[in-house]
Amino acid sequence: MLQNKGLLEKELLVERNKFKSESELLEEISSLLQANEVARQTIKNAIREKSSTDFNDFNFDLLESDKIFHLTQIRSVCVSYRLRFLDSSFFKEAIPEEAVSKIHALEKKHQTTLQGFKIMAPTKAFDLLSYDDPLLFAPIGNDYYYLIHQWGNDINPIRKWKVKPFKNLFNFVVFCLVISLAITFLTPENNLSKSVPMASIIIFLFAFKSIVAVLMYAFFMMGKNFNTAIWDRKYFNN
Repeated sequence: MLQNKGLLEKELLVERNKFKSESELLEEISSLLQANEVARQTIKNAIREKSSTDFNDFNFDLLESDKIFHLTQIRSVCVSYRLRFLDSSFFKEAIPEEAVSKIHALEKKHQTTLQGFKIMAPTKAFDLLSYDDPLLFAPIGNDYYYLIHQWGNDINPIRKWKVKPFKNLFNFVVFCLVISLAITFLTPENNLSKSVPMASIIIFLFAFKSIVAVLMYAFFMMGKNFNTAIWDRKYFNN
């Protein structure tokens, strides 16, 4: 067995064999790997199962402050980028092995079993009930959450501006006003302004009414809602 081995490697093998045979060593390693696989599968099951837990027994002294976020801060980001913050049981995509490893390491470090996982991600990443970049959290308690892992590409900053008109009712109305002003400015009045007083105002009001009606109808008929209303909802059409 020692043929074609380097000097130091030979020395290591000799020292190892003083304590354990090769078969004993392989058996021990196999047991360790099996135990590790059982622990990882338990974590995967915990992520996929529904849980009402809103508290985990973290060791406060071991927490990293830059990974602790309050629910109000999470809500603000979700509303700005039109994301949802839901139980991990609704997440339909695969959980990366790296995230499982980080949970496993946290559990060993804090001597606890983590539960009640939450994920922040776009609506399409969830399997929602019917009536681009996930972040995995575990609850600390009192509406505080600990960020465990983020995967995928980072959210494009443009997304924040694309979904801004649907952030709330005020933004939606302002968006309609801007579009109406643009239509009014681009509409040629010709001789209309001579025969009809305040023709520009009439065009603007007509455009505004039409745009609001069409967009609101299309928006709600598609089962959509404003960012402020959906960020923590588990229903697709509510």
